[in-house]
Amino acid sequence: MSYTPPVAEQSFLLRHIVRIDELAAHAPFAEATPDLVEAIVEGAGAFASGEFAPLNRIGDQVGAKWSPDGVTLPQGFREAYRAYVEGGWGTLAGPTEHGGQGLPLTLATVVMEDLGSANMGFSLIMMLTPGAVEALKHHGSETLQQTWLPKLISGEWTGTMNLTESQAGSDVGALKTRAVPNGDGSFTITGQKIFITFGDHDLADNIVHLVLARTPGGAAGTRGISLFLVPKFLLDADGRPAQANDVRCVSIEHKMGIHASPTCVMSYGDEGRCRGWLIGEEHGGMRAMFTMMNNARLNVGLQGVSIAEAATQQAVAYARQRVQGAREGAPAAILGYPDVRRMLLRMKALTQAARALAYYAAGQTDRATLGDAAAKARADLLTPLVKAYGTDIGVEVASLGVQVHGGMGFIEETGAAQHLRDIRIAPIYEGTNGIQAADLVGRKLSMDGGGVLAALLAEVRADAVDEPALLALTDSADAIARHLLSASADDRLAGSYPFLTLLSAVVCGWLMKRQLVALDGEEGLDPAFATMKRAAARFYLDQMVPEASGLAAAATAGAAALYALDEEAFAA
Repeated sequence: MSYTPPVAEQSFLLRHIVRIDELAAHAPFAEATPDLVEAIVEGAGAFASGEFAPLNRIGDQVGAKWSPDGVTLPQGFREAYRAYVEGGWGTLAGPTEHGGQGLPLTLATVVMEDLGSANMGFSLIMMLTPGAVEALKHHGSETLQQTWLPKLISGEWTGTMNLTESQAGSDVGALKTRAVPNGDGSFTITGQKIFITFGDHDLADNIVHLVLARTPGGAAGTRGISLFLVPKFLLDADGRPAQANDVRCVSIEHKMGIHASPTCVMSYGDEGRCRGWLIGEEHGGMRAMFTMMNNARLNVGLQGVSIAEAATQQAVAYARQRVQGAREGAPAAILGYPDVRRMLLRMKALTQAARALAYYAAGQTDRATLGDAAAKARADLLTPLVKAYGTDIGVEVASLGVQVHGGMGFIEETGAAQHLRDIRIAPIYEGTNGIQAADLVGRKLSMDGGGVLAALLAEVRADAVDEPALLALTDSADAIARHLLSASADDRLAGSYPFLTLLSAVVCGWLMKRQLVALDGEEGLDPAFATMKRAAARFYLDQMVPEASGLAAAATAGAAALYALDEEAFAA
């Protein structure tokens, strides 16, 4: 399955939405010169399309395989992963003191988007390692950082996130995994975790698990949880993987999609000799883990962009070559029909809107790294939007891609169905989209007494003076936010999901408007690109923004209708 990286679109967003030249004006990001940025954008696309895309179908059809000796990936995956490491693609945003390049996160975002479009299942191995790096960078001791960060940043070792247990699900506080101190700074870990992405594989020399566990005397719930670094292999005196730790993958899940990503059931301490080391303070595990989770949530939202791009490319190619019926007395490709054009333009508009949102949030995170407190608060506000709206768009666009293919879209050989199967997990993992909506209305709306949202909406209004639909939707978002802040907990949660979608449309509409303005001010753009960009932005503003206004009723309806039925009536 081929993939053509959207280099012009990515570069345009870096210039006008991220404004990467402003980031490069600060010493930490001074290396992000225009020439280097261009080389990274073009090189990442070429790498993804050349190394990862050819493995997409075998990853789906063959997938990861489990045996008592461990998990193996299909032929070609180890070589492609080695090429990723040797190319330094994982080091872009890593801290320089531990071997990273110290470049903006936004450039690493471009790389992750390309890898996800080319081969989403495979790209998951790259998605969680940066989160492990962030958790160690912010919470790990100097010894842990010096020991583990260089190889994680390079990608020579990979990282995982171990939260979920079968009896707990999203209720992390109900976990049963235990960590008992050994008296030498290490802990003995015992327990089992489920749904661990790339918990075992044969692509790297070591796997570094970040595991939530409860120490003796730890309080019930999340307050008593700590975070531990638990390697697959313990290191020798020279820092090389040597003795196997008491960690094993007992099975992998048989899933709807992302077959190239082994989703593992991990068992720790079956023989009572699994060693781990505390990350951060004892009982501070959730704070440390949230550092990793927020990074992962941005990348999951980006997966929606990745699959939307791949599905759109495939649907456009099919619509151009599929001849069916006639127009004006001559055989015609289905691209000539209004409904097919409606679907394709919707796919393009949604994909570009989600990409702009993800890139803008990454740029705000980069500004936060430079010490901009307002940017950090805005990135926090945007994170649930990126994760939830981005993945919802991925699912919708992949489904539209199947529809464009007609009956052939339902046939596995075309590959259109794989996009939908692969992306369907994204609204679920790393905190379901319902949890993202609850986070938005439960925590993010009240930041700075509502000032963080107010500042964002003020910027939207200033830029949208000639966009009446966007101004009306912005006013609606403001009013709904005020309503939810004063509502009961159940009423607030009942309206949380439609409000998140509505607010996302406000932000995306604003970012699409900014791109229209940028088109008028930039010379030398490829005419075909400029025409496509203008059409997609106008489609979003003229059709998607008004469409989102219909969510206001659901966002303010309250919870009464949801509890009009008792539990037995639901089964009637």
